[in-house]
Amino acid sequence: MTPLVIATRESRLALWQARHVQSLLAARGHTVNLLGMTTSGDQILDRSLSKVGGKGLFVKELELALEEGRADLAVHSLKDVPMELPAGFTLACVLEREDPRDALVSSNYERLADLPQGAVVGTSSLRRMVLLRALRPDLRIEPLRGNLDTRLRKLDEGQYDAIVLAAAGLKRLGLGDRIRSVFEPDEMIPAAGQGALGLEIRAEDEELAAALARLSHQPTWLAAHAERAVSRSLGGSCSVPLAAHARWDEAGAEMRLSVALGHGADPLQPLLMLQVRGPVADTEAAEALGRHAAARLGEAGAAHYLAAAAAS
Repeated sequence: MTPLVIATRESRLALWQARHVQSLLAARGHTVNLLGMTTSGDQILDRSLSKVGGKGLFVKELELALEEGRADLAVHSLKDVPMELPAGFTLACVLEREDPRDALVSSNYERLADLPQGAVVGTSSLRRMVLLRALRPDLRIEPLRGNLDTRLRKLDEGQYDAIVLAAAGLKRLGLGDRIRSVFEPDEMIPAAGQGALGLEIRAEDEELAAALARLSHQPTWLAAHAERAVSRSLGGSCSVPLAAHARWDEAGAEMRLSVALGHGADPLQPLLMLQVRGPVADTEAAEALGRHAAARLGEAGAAHYLAAAAAS
């Protein structure tokens, strides 16, 4: 078989993810090489993503490598993948999800409730900002950009009392002992796709799509499609503080989809939060459930919140 090339960012976490996919494909007889790249999202660290083009900055250089034939697939943290892929690209596979929860990392405090009044908490995620403010309106939420190691270094230097990171990334890099506590999904709803890896390819590569489909984890695939459908329906981007997380019942037949939308410009506005559920057996049903959740948010007043995000 012709060797495959994976385009990947060069951060330690991104390389772990790419090597994980490399090993899965190698176990199935493929020869796989890595093409490390630095993206615009990795280079622009002095401004929030919502101000400089969104999470698509982490994938566009990788997509260019696919388009030019320098790579065959790209491995992404699914929460960083825009809801609408450019023409000519498709999401071929979603691997089984790691821990989707957000984690509190601190040198001195075990839980969010233990932080003193006015403590400084670092995150650049608008979703995390509005959810943290709903839980602890007294905290100072300060921007935190950079790769995982950079964020941990800034915490260790004393720039923050605590930071909030995705538990999945810490666990994948063997840094689970840095987690002081995790936020349960009902307390802080994760981002769409959080904890899952998505494999992007050229839409025309049908043979590769068939090979990658064997790696896909169907429960995670369906959950991710439901979550992403919420954001897609609302025009979601990193400038919209939106959360969406799907879980299955014990029988694995009914999906429970929790969503939240915050008003990023006015912290006094309440969170819009709701949950929908229903049987999901295929991608169409998963996306229909996501659209239903988005419609329910619309009925609750989402248009006002989205307009504020667009104007900010």
